[in-house]
Amino acid sequence: MPTIKLTNQQFIEDIFDYTSEKEWNYKDNVPAIIDFYADWCGPCKMVAPVLEELSDTYEGKVKIYKLDTEKEQQLAGVFGIRSIPSILFIPVKGQPMMQVGALPKSSFIDVIEKELLKDNAS
Repeated sequence: MPTIKLTNQQFIEDIFDYTSEKEWNYKDNVPAIIDFYADWCGPCKMVAPVLEELSDTYEGKVKIYKLDTEKEQQLAGVFGIRSIPSILFIPVKGQPMMQVGALPKSSFIDVIEKELLKDNAS
């Protein structure tokens, strides 16, 4: 499954409605990763194929979104994105975690396995 392009409206509908809720309340029952990127960003281009590969590896277990910070400036502002890539890891329960920078594949796998899927282990 390819990564999912995310818009501000889709974020409000599917992930968290920051316009009406004060406390973080994730709406889905599958953990997610949001890649805040821009087309001109070199490190973002390095992360993109890693995320595509992970979206196949973890299909049905983790949703991987890409958010273009140039097009969705409001949402980037809500999260205080100052440098890209910035990666938001969203567990089903608990608070999301932000990592800044182009992470290696092993770091993504580590966070997915130890943080995002820890409560979903069957």
